Amino acid sequence: MKVKSLSRKLLTRVLSFYFILTVSVTGIQIIAEYFNTKNHINSELLTLEKTISGSLTRAVWELNNQQAIDISEGLVAIPMIKGITVTDESNNIITQLGEVISPEKLNIDNITLNSESEGISSISEGLFGHSFPLIFEFSGRTTSVGRVTLLSSNAVIFSRIEVGIYFLIGNAILKTAFLVLLFTLAFNKLLTAPLNELTQQIKQVDLDDPEASKLHSMNYEKNELNILEDAFNNLINELVEFKDKLAASQLETDRAKDQLDENNLLLEQEVARKTSSLSSTMLKMEVQQKELLKQKKTLQEENIRSSKTEQTLTTTNKNLIHSITELNKAKERLLEAEKMASLGQLSAEVSHEVTTPIGISITSSTYLLEQITQLQQTLDQNKISRKSIENFISNATQSTNLLTNNLQRASELLNSYKHIAVDQTSDKIRTVNISSYIDEIIQSIHPKLRKTNHKIKVNCDKTIEVYTHPGAIAQIIINMIMNSIMHGFENINRGEITINIGYQNAMLEINYADNGHGLTPEGKERLFDAFYTTKLNRGGSGLGAHIIKNLVIDTLNGSITAHSVENEGLSYSIQIPDMRP
Repeated sequence: MKVKSLSRKLLTRVLSFYFILTVSVTGIQIIAEYFNTKNHINSELLTLEKTISGSLTRAVWELNNQQAIDISEGLVAIPMIKGITVTDESNNIITQLGEVISPEKLNIDNITLNSESEGISSISEGLFGHSFPLIFEFSGRTTSVGRVTLLSSNAVIFSRIEVGIYFLIGNAILKTAFLVLLFTLAFNKLLTAPLNELTQQIKQVDLDDPEASKLHSMNYEKNELNILEDAFNNLINELVEFKDKLAASQLETDRAKDQLDENNLLLEQEVARKTSSLSSTMLKMEVQQKELLKQKKTLQEENIRSSKTEQTLTTTNKNLIHSITELNKAKERLLEAEKMASLGQLSAEVSHEVTTPIGISITSSTYLLEQITQLQQTLDQNKISRKSIENFISNATQSTNLLTNNLQRASELLNSYKHIAVDQTSDKIRTVNISSYIDEIIQSIHPKLRKTNHKIKVNCDKTIEVYTHPGAIAQIIINMIMNSIMHGFENINRGEITINIGYQNAMLEINYADNGHGLTPEGKERLFDAFYTTKLNRGGSGLGAHIIKNLVIDTLNGSITAHSVENEGLSYSIQIPDMRP
């Protein structure tokens, strides 16, 4: 593996920061020079205004257009002036020379010319300048006789600051090159060379003669490298002491091993004598044990026969009592079972969905434990390094993030399922935020939807809150979605369900629609009949729509209507009153 130079990396960081800083400062200086020069040119234009305003005013007042043209031509000859426009009091052009800012550009750049003098500019055309009125004074009265617009350009600015820009850039390049050379020499002398020297000495460490492997650097300054050298030399000293202690321990171990061998020999002799006596006793006990096992087996067979007879009689009696009770409650239990069937299926789907993130979490935690064990072993062996710690932190961070994300996913699924399950198993009335509750319902059946390509669109104001039976609403929404998936989208790959929810006049309105197969006229007539299904003996019970109607009318005191055209989908319109006092 290629080793990255620490000094080169540090030098690159420092020089990169200096380069960015130098480029930024140079750019700011150039921009400042540009605006200073532009302000200076504007000042010169103001000076020209004072110089020519009198003569141009008299020429325009006396209708001496030729004189105005001559003055304009003289101004255009000045390198700073790129264009001039002179108009009369009716805004008619008397003369127009050089560059001109088009009226469309003036409108785009939001330039308005009032009676007072103003600065003007056009960013898109690279022009800027100054406009001022021509005021003629007569008998103590002032009259505006026209307007003059003087234009300059960015090219004039750049021509004035060109030398300054070259000087700034050259100065920045020279300082950067000098600093690179200075830092390179300093880093090589103070960091790179001493580190290479220490590295070469460490590579030549001889474990058989640690004392001769101590570091001896030529650096007499007290810095971090000297501290590293001292720490390594202290480690060598500890290694020498450890080798001495290890040799002494090895000698003690050899003596203890010899004593242990003698004790083992005496113990084996005693065990052999005891084993001979025990074997004869065991033979007698085995004969007695066989006789006891035969008697026990006979008694067990008798007990089993008696237990089976008693169990059969008890089961038969319980079945008879249970059958009589269940016959009286058959219809009620069948309806309740169908209501809970969706909850049971939902529970199975959620359990299966939660298995995946939990399995990933277990794998991540196991991997994290292995990394911790490996780090502990490295630490025990005194082989710890910065690289091993960085690898451990990187792997631990990835495992922790994976563990957190999957546990969060499982928690969200379980929370959505918990809210829906609690509401469906109780008749409690409470205030419900409909938008959030619909999201929890759809989240709870996400495992079922994930196996299909169908889409659900919900349009609901997030502020709608209703005091009602949330369990009934959850059962209604789930039954409608499951009916669409099972019946409406049969053999359809990409179905679409739209749920529009509104609240008006203390009434919650739910408009549900899918783009599935729809219903035949007969199916539409019998949609809400109990036990009517188009999938008899194929998983359909015929109670889904019947339960929806019962929940809307009996539990929620609302109303429901259905509309369907064959091959054009099925829609429900449900109105539920707000039950708050």
